[in-house]
Amino acid sequence: MGLEIDYIAHTNNLKNIDCNLKIIISFFLMILAILINLPVISILITITIAIALLFVANVPLRFYLKFISIPFGFSLITCIFMIFFFGTGPVIFDTGFFNIVIRSDALELGIATFFRTLACFSCLGFLSSTTPIAEIVNSLAILKLPKIFIEIALLMYNIVFIFLDQIEVMTNAQKTRLGYYGIHNSYRSLGLLISNLFFKSLDKGEQLQQALDSRGYNGSLPKYSL
Repeated sequence: MGLEIDYIAHTNNLKNIDCNLKIIISFFLMILAILINLPVISILITITIAIALLFVANVPLRFYLKFISIPFGFSLITCIFMIFFFGTGPVIFDTGFFNIVIRSDALELGIATFFRTLACFSCLGFLSSTTPIAEIVNSLAILKLPKIFIEIALLMYNIVFIFLDQIEVMTNAQKTRLGYYGIHNSYRSLGLLISNLFFKSLDKGEQLQQALDSRGYNGSLPKYSL
């Protein structure tokens, strides 16, 4: 999805809209979702951004579903954990296992956290799907964001692509050897993928550092100005 989001950011219908405006809108909606503890506000923000991406920016539905599935899964796991293990209010449901119960305040907290997380991720998704990273970095520099944060963001953006590329290469290699044929082989291949991915990523990161050093990197990456 890494290369796909970069392609969409350069080809969507909102690409030519002022980057500063998109940043202001994204962060305003994100702050709104965080400060107002009402699930209905978070739901409205999520739906509004979905409509903007699908029908205004013309982002492919398949890409949007793939993107939203990541925060959805993360939020769902967090929500379930909070519902069963948080709260001090009255019990509304007893599971009957190891004194695990659902309390009213925990249920409210879990639901609010679920929709708030979706809304915040949607805001970030709107910005990253409609604006190339170079324009975002340029706008952040204009807004006087500390230089160290901009440099870290650029390097992390590069590392993410390296990380995703390694996953694709290693997964394809395993598939050609029937590594995911059957449940037993799938678990074994997944374990090998995770263990080898760490060392492969370190190696690629070292190669990136050497490439930067060979080009005179002194802790500051050049950025274009509009």
